[in-house]
Amino acid sequence: MKRYYVYILLCNDKSYYTGVTSNLEKRISEHQQGSIKKCYTHGRRPVKLIFQTEFNHVRDALSAEQQIKGWSRKKKEALTQGRFDDLPKLSRSKQPSDAALRQAQDDI
Repeated sequence: MKRYYVYILLCNDKSYYTGVTSNLEKRISEHQQGSIKKCYTHGRRPVKLIFQTEFNHVRDALSAEQQIKGWSRKKKEALTQGRFDDLPKLSRSKQPSDAALRQAQDDI
């Protein structure tokens, strides 16, 4: 079964980049090498992988990626630090999908 990964990178300028891929090792290498000049991380290298979670279905991975991209910096930090109980209180509006993402992380 193919796996899909949602990941968060810490960039050299202390910003975060959230992405999705089916080949995490290859994609992180592309970020580090600056292979894609139009990518957000190209001018912000080196980058560090600080979070990853996996999904069985691409639609679930894409949904989680979009959800995380809409989160505040503090909420992303709570996720990357494993402070899952803090996620609801850091929400702008409580979304049931927060629990689904936490469950996906617990299943790994």
